[in-house]
Amino acid sequence: MNKLIYKGALAVAVTIVSLNASAEAIVTFAHPENMADVPRSVIDRENMEWHFSEHFANLSKQLPAGQNLKVEMLDIDLAGDEFPRVAIRNVRVLKGRADWPRLHLRYTIEQDGKAVRTGEAKLSNPNYLMGVNRYPHEMYSHEKQMVEDWWRKEVMAAH
Repeated sequence: MNKLIYKGALAVAVTIVSLNASAEAIVTFAHPENMADVPRSVIDRENMEWHFSEHFANLSKQLPAGQNLKVEMLDIDLAGDEFPRVAIRNVRVLKGRADWPRLHLRYTIEQDGKAVRTGEAKLSNPNYLMGVNRYPHEMYSHEKQMVEDWWRKEVMAAH
């Protein structure tokens, strides 16, 4: 009996993994060196790119089976302003004035290699320090919240 339950649970787990594996997100960054406000060090910039790529990958799991997401980040202006404080690392200060996050992106949702939806979005949130943030302890939390709000209102509402 235990073997039967184990095999059944294993089959369900494999099915769930294979369904989620079909969702894919490809995120590219068009000329990050020319963007409004991204980390200047290569390591910090690669870390930021990884965070955004992972966030879009997680959001793309909500797409119907067989659909993939492609995002091209055209410009990034992170929340707050960066100030040199220590010789090794700069500090990002969030004041809530004219330092709100802004993102400019182009996206495509594909199914079977064909675009089913394309668009371009300019996201910004002047009230980024107000309200509830679902990512309070993560890097780029305000940008992630802004992307998720856009995703829910614009992308998922169309499905």
